[in-house]
Amino acid sequence: MLRRVLATLRCPASPAGPGGFRCASSTPPYERVPTETADVVVIGAGAVGIATARELALKGRDVLLLESASTFGTGTSSRNSEVIHAGIYYPRDSLKARLCVRGRELLYKYCSDREIPHKQIGKLIVATSPSEVPKLQDLLRRGTENGVVGLRMLGCAEAMQLEPEVRCVQALLSPCSGIVDSHSFMLSLLGEAECHKTTLSFNTTVTGGHVKDGQIQLLISETKNVERELGNHHLVPQLIIIPKLVINAAGLSAIPLAKRFHGLCHGTIPPPYYARGCYFILSKVKIPPFSRLIYPLPEDGGIGIHVTLDLDGHVKFGPDVEWIDSADDISSFLNRFDYSVDPSRSGRFYAEIQKYYPNLKGGSLDPGYAGIRAKLSGPGMPPTDFVIQYHRVLPPFVV
Repeated sequence: MLRRVLATLRCPASPAGPGGFRCASSTPPYERVPTETADVVVIGAGAVGIATARELALKGRDVLLLESASTFGTGTSSRNSEVIHAGIYYPRDSLKARLCVRGRELLYKYCSDREIPHKQIGKLIVATSPSEVPKLQDLLRRGTENGVVGLRMLGCAEAMQLEPEVRCVQALLSPCSGIVDSHSFMLSLLGEAECHKTTLSFNTTVTGGHVKDGQIQLLISETKNVERELGNHHLVPQLIIIPKLVINAAGLSAIPLAKRFHGLCHGTIPPPYYARGCYFILSKVKIPPFSRLIYPLPEDGGIGIHVTLDLDGHVKFGPDVEWIDSADDISSFLNRFDYSVDPSRSGRFYAEIQKYYPNLKGGSLDPGYAGIRAKLSGPGMPPTDFVIQYHRVLPPFVV
């Protein structure tokens, strides 16, 4: 029944108004809107949402996975470095440290068992001046405290034996870092989720919700109509779903979406900060200059413009950090971010990369792609841990 009702979102506009929407008050009358029940609704089909849907489905839950885009993993999940991190950067006992270390182990096993393309190539974090060495030693201590195995400090000569093109005074070797084909990984997770009673609906946007009579009502509309109408009117949804459990894994839209749920305590929702990061691709080389990931020391808002190899041997550099101070809730909710790469940003890339790769030639960097990082701390603020909120309403709502 629910599959059939979701299919009606693809039908022509209803008599309610353009695209099935009509102006409504803050307590909208939704008597004419079709209403369905569901066991679990996961909002967002990125890596986190798909993995969550799969896990719940494997435990016997009937899962509905809703994605506003036309396919899965189009946001942050596909606009990143595709690196399997070791767990070096994060404070001891933080969620980031614990989940990164354990997640790395599980990810390598999952990919190996299912022949998902990946490779444990290792990483060098480099200090390019004596003043940076204490920070490198702090990373060694922190990584060791987090349970990362195999970490080792290298002198300049030893680092150059591993990577002849690198220049540094010391380096930290992380042998368990690696790379993964993120699309193949998500595709595998999605296939397993769908084999275990997960229903997936693309082009389907959760525009908000209401806590009413001990239930959460999810307001659902077709994405193209939301993009046209949201911000201009209060929207009457095309469908209401009442689930037993809601997981908000909407990525860049997660916090703006949480604010659109009436009846939740909005005071507990942290403010979002957004940082755009650009990548440039190394061109005009036949043989990659590096066989490992090469990272500088972390910078404000990121972990530095680093070297990443993909599984085809192509080399990319990035991301940089460009804080976005103009993203309002509507723009971020609809993912209206600028993903273009300004070629003029290459100037800073050359300057930063040549600190550890002095043989980088001018004119060898081509604009690649950009991604947006959603953060809970802004410029100049100390990094924050993951925040996973469990709202004790009926049914549970996890943000």
